[in-house]
Amino acid sequence: MLIRLAGGDVLDPVNAVAGKGDVWIKDGIIVEKPLSKQADKTFDVSDCYVLAGAIDIHSHIGGGNVNTARLLLPEQHAAHLERPAHTPLSNAGWSTFSTGCLYAGMGFTTVVEPAMSPSSALHTHLELADIPIIDRATLAILGNDDFLLSMIRDNASTAMIDDYVAWTVSMSRGLGVKVINAGAAAAFKENVRAFSFDDVVPSYGVSSRRIVKTLQASVGRLGIPHPLHVHCNNLGIAGNAVTAEETIRATEGQPLHLAHLQFYGYGTEGKRGFSSQAARLAELVNGNPDVTIDVGQVMFGQTVTISSDVIRQFSGMKTANPRKSIIIDGDGNGGGIVPYKYRKDYSGSLQWAVGLELFLLITDPWRVFFTTDHPNGAPFTAYPELFELLMRRDARAEKMAELDATALELTTLSSISREYTMEEIAVMTRGAPAKLLGLADRGHLGAGAIADVAVYRKGANLQAMFRDAALVFKDGDLVVENGAVTNYRWGKTLRLDPPADKAMIKRMQAYHEDRYGLSLDWFTFPDSAIARPNPFSEVACRR
Repeated sequence: MLIRLAGGDVLDPVNAVAGKGDVWIKDGIIVEKPLSKQADKTFDVSDCYVLAGAIDIHSHIGGGNVNTARLLLPEQHAAHLERPAHTPLSNAGWSTFSTGCLYAGMGFTTVVEPAMSPSSALHTHLELADIPIIDRATLAILGNDDFLLSMIRDNASTAMIDDYVAWTVSMSRGLGVKVINAGAAAAFKENVRAFSFDDVVPSYGVSSRRIVKTLQASVGRLGIPHPLHVHCNNLGIAGNAVTAEETIRATEGQPLHLAHLQFYGYGTEGKRGFSSQAARLAELVNGNPDVTIDVGQVMFGQTVTISSDVIRQFSGMKTANPRKSIIIDGDGNGGGIVPYKYRKDYSGSLQWAVGLELFLLITDPWRVFFTTDHPNGAPFTAYPELFELLMRRDARAEKMAELDATALELTTLSSISREYTMEEIAVMTRGAPAKLLGLADRGHLGAGAIADVAVYRKGANLQAMFRDAALVFKDGDLVVENGAVTNYRWGKTLRLDPPADKAMIKRMQAYHEDRYGLSLDWFTFPDSAIARPNPFSEVACRR
């Protein structure tokens, strides 16, 4: 079928297109305007913006920790009739089904789960495969596992380390590699409760810095498009901007991506010893072209923090709201689930402001990425409000009037006049994520791209515009009209498949049998185990 989206304001920064025009779709692909053939179906989008489908590079939408959060907080689950309003579980549904529908309704067509434990990859992929409409991908966690730390301690060759990283990415069906508080989970097992960038894991004698640099170099040598995705040390602690600065300076000419930088934007000034260092971090990012970051914006209200940073989650138990939590001191990273409510008090106001400062002070929209670290800073359903805050200074001022003035005085937010344009939004949520992840087939509207298209009806109410996309096409299929899903389909899992070294496979077989008493077959699975056929089944549609 040949589809024409006629007369819209087309924003495609990748191909330097910004203005009135048509977008043509044929058999799921963006095509050039045909010379003679008429469209089989035409949509008048003359009062709309037309963009590629949005891409979220960091959102916790599947896996063991997400399911554990459901178990911890049944009172907030979508199936509970009298759940509190505006919680991460009621807003985002917390079913896999609702996750896909709500993302699609906002014009998002690709989402990355950024923290997959390789040993539970099958669980993660089964859950992701149950999310409709959107395409999904994962990042495999390394950096606290015994096998890697032992190799670094024993000065294993770069070839052996590369073979292990490649095997892990391939076996787990990952799109890249993430390191979470490198070495800290291993140190936690020996009663260490604080761990910085140059601290050493006791039983291995290797520092967090050395682990990060080892993985950064390996990812580069293997040609994995997405740079090493780094969750730094000391998340959420006053004065941790120093840790972020140390990590930024450690790039040494090689790409590095820093996750949820807002949670590392804190200084120690003021009477409470808690202040913003966002301006300093933005200056460092602006001056280092090898660094990309996502923000992890905080928004107000109830949420739940989900993280494989076991040291941070253990420390955060004392502020749990409601007063219950789960800590998992398992193999590799472990992690924890701690519910939390962001209030408009001193701390909440400062965290909110730090995220916006980073968004507005980092000058290159190709290197700063739109995230709330769902659900850690806020549920992804808060995105429409966040878009408005970035695009309208008066909306920021209105919200600031509700917040703690003494906290805002220790930020630069009130002095920032910048307002994001729609083209910058298109860069940050389309072109830049596709480039960062190495996905040349999406994030733009050029001929040959997959037909993931989001159409937004113009209006003064930016939140409404972004919450309810007028039209969304996934692989050329119309799936959303006026924010509501009208056509259910399965997306696909995006992955890398680096060749696995046969000698490394034998080593891993011996390691798993010796360490766990289990065959490697328990940790690997065929693609058929996670396949989802289209068309969407009637059973799925009735959920």
